[in-house]
Amino acid sequence: MNFKEQINLQNYYWYKEGFSREELNKIYDGVARLPFNDATVFGSDNPEIIKKIRSSSVKWIPKNDEWMWLYEKLMDMAATANNEVWKFNLISANELIQYTEYYDTQEGHYDWHQDIGPGIGTQRKVSITVQLSEADEYEGGDLEMWSGGDNVAVAERGAGVVFIFPSYMMHRVTKVTKGTRRSFVLWVGGDHYR
Repeated sequence: MNFKEQINLQNYYWYKEGFSREELNKIYDGVARLPFNDATVFGSDNPEIIKKIRSSSVKWIPKNDEWMWLYEKLMDMAATANNEVWKFNLISANELIQYTEYYDTQEGHYDWHQDIGPGIGTQRKVSITVQLSEADEYEGGDLEMWSGGDNVAVAERGAGVVFIFPSYMMHRVTKVTKGTRRSFVLWVGGDHYR
């Protein structure tokens, strides 16, 4: 790489209409049949600490024939974004897609955090967030990304909007004050940074 080819490792990539209405309906129908799990965070298994950092319910999307189209689509989106912006060495998505719901009744939120951490978290390079709620279905619940100083970007809202960013970037979901925010997250990497 020469100095004329500058890479901004704090940048993000997004799709305004990453998913069609037909694809979204297929996702909603499939997710409805999956069980909820408790949300977790890196660094603690204490429920009180977790609740301060994150209030949400999650489901895990299996890697099976029903969902393989979604994994392939998200991997293609990540590859396109990576080739355009960061040029990381991406291999695979070793984790399951996490479906998340943030409820106003539980002050749903996820404070500032990175998607990297111990264990498998060391292999995450790119995070993909898919918004599944329409913009008018909830208030608050903004996905914000911080790249230092006063630089905070707020993700576009709307069902089907996709944001892709380096997993080490600080980001959060602000408190949902009305309604329910639904989203998917997938992490792509497959090996350590080098």
